[in-house]
Amino acid sequence: MKKTVIYLGGDHAGFKLKEQIKKYLLGLNFELKDLGAYKFDKNDDYPDFGFAVAKAVAKNKNSKGILICGTSFGVCIVANKVKGIRAVSIDNIKDAKLSREHNDANVLCLSGWNLKFDLAKKIVKAWLDTKFSNASRHKRRLAKIRKIENNEVRITK
Repeated sequence: MKKTVIYLGGDHAGFKLKEQIKKYLLGLNFELKDLGAYKFDKNDDYPDFGFAVAKAVAKNKNSKGILICGTSFGVCIVANKVKGIRAVSIDNIKDAKLSREHNDANVLCLSGWNLKFDLAKKIVKAWLDTKFSNASRHKRRLAKIRKIENNEVRITK
């Protein structure tokens, strides 16, 4: 079975936590591709990193992304603009697991301002270890999301 690639990205507000998570995941033997920032630069912009990671994940179905900015909201908004991306902003282990089980989330967004590394690494590990449930109701809902992305249907409820 092919190894899952993890794409990492973060702006200046997420840089420190991104670097910590990168070291942690390398220690767990994950294949990582760091898409920046490569150095702390308070003038960088989160859309650049959010788009780069989301685009890479959308192209590689055997991958996941982890994005970090100040709040996590900015990179999450950007990532969700890319077709095929299901990015989630997570701050606890339970929601990390649910986002994978129910939503088959493929990009995890974390707050560089609000998460300490100890909790962030537990969230990342839980998120990466949790599989999509494949329950019919979740598959049906994801199919609806794909139809919305493709402008094939309108939800009228």
